[in-house]
Amino acid sequence: MRWTVHPALAQVFAQVADYVDGGRTVFDLPLGPRGGGPFDREVWAALPSLVPYGATMTYGEVAARLGRPGAARAVGRANATNPISLVVPCHRVVGSAGQLTGYGGGDGVATKRALLLHEGRGRGSDVTGVSRQISLSFHGADA
Repeated sequence: MRWTVHPALAQVFAQVADYVDGGRTVFDLPLGPRGGGPFDREVWAALPSLVPYGATMTYGEVAARLGRPGAARAVGRANATNPISLVVPCHRVVGSAGQLTGYGGGDGVATKRALLLHEGRGRGSDVTGVSRQISLSFHGADA
C-alpha cells in the first residue's frame, strides 16, 4: 500500500521542519483556526504580526494593542484555546513581569521555553540552561 500526503499537510510539514531547522521565521499557511469566540479569533489573527519571531509581549500588551487594555485574561484564554499553537505563536506571550506562564502545546511551559530559546529570545532565569528541545521534539530523540 502506498500512502500519499495531502498537499496542504505536506506544506505544513515542510514549513514546520524549516522553522525547526532555523530557516523560517514566519509561517505562510492557508489555515483558519476554528472554534473560539470573536475575541479569540481576533487574538489568533493578530499574534503573528503583533509578536514576531524573536520577540515577546505580555498578555496586557497584546490586549492594549488590540484596543482592549483590560483584557489581559481574555488574551490568556484565547492563547489557551489556540488550536494551532506553533503557527499562531502564543508561546511568545508572557506574564506581566516577563515570566513564562502556561502553554498548551507539547510539554507545557518547558516547550514554551524551548521555542523561545529556539527563536533567540528569553527573559531572565526562565530560559537559562534549556537545550534545543524543539528539535528533539520534532525530529525525534535520535536527531
